[in-house]
Amino acid sequence: MADTELAETIVSQEMLPGRSSSERLVPAVRRLLEARGWRLGELAAIVVVHGPGSFTGVRVGLSAAKGLSEASGVPLVAVSRLALLAACVSDAATVYAVLDAGRGEFYLGEYAGRRCVREALLSGEDLVAAVAAGVVVACEAKVAEALVALKPRIVGEPAAGDALPIALERIAAGEFDDVGLVDANYLRRTDLEIFAKGKVGAGRV
Repeated sequence: MADTELAETIVSQEMLPGRSSSERLVPAVRRLLEARGWRLGELAAIVVVHGPGSFTGVRVGLSAAKGLSEASGVPLVAVSRLALLAACVSDAATVYAVLDAGRGEFYLGEYAGRRCVREALLSGEDLVAAVAAGVVVACEAKVAEALVALKPRIVGEPAAGDALPIALERIAAGEFDDVGLVDANYLRRTDLEIFAKGKVGAGRV
């Protein structure tokens, strides 16, 4: 939780065990609010990082954020994990944020400042072809090893608090997400699409 009127804006936070986060998340939010003497409806916004990432983690976090937003009438701001990673680099006009997607694929976010140019799920070959002038940034050793030819800049894994600067810009501009329409940012093809692509490829000579 954050209070922009204080010098230390992040006033409280809590790490939850992965296996029990679905049961503990909302009670943890309630406990942190009570510790500050705040009411949910007094917040300026509820901010959630909605992926790409773990299917379960993204679903749990987004569902809780949407439920809290709907119950309280507090607007929702959904932030891409790729945007957080791109924001770690401030000395380049174009930043390519890359995360491991498994199956030999990568999540790529191309950002010009805070503006998202595009986000996509790409193979390693397609990713290399997509990167032009700019800085490639990664926070995972697996990505750094796979894309060593692109000389990625390695940074720490972005934390939830790193979403605050992006969220504050969105709040100031009145750019909130529609709770009924916002969805998880999986950037993942379905197994059916992957299977269909494999069948097409198998028929080529």
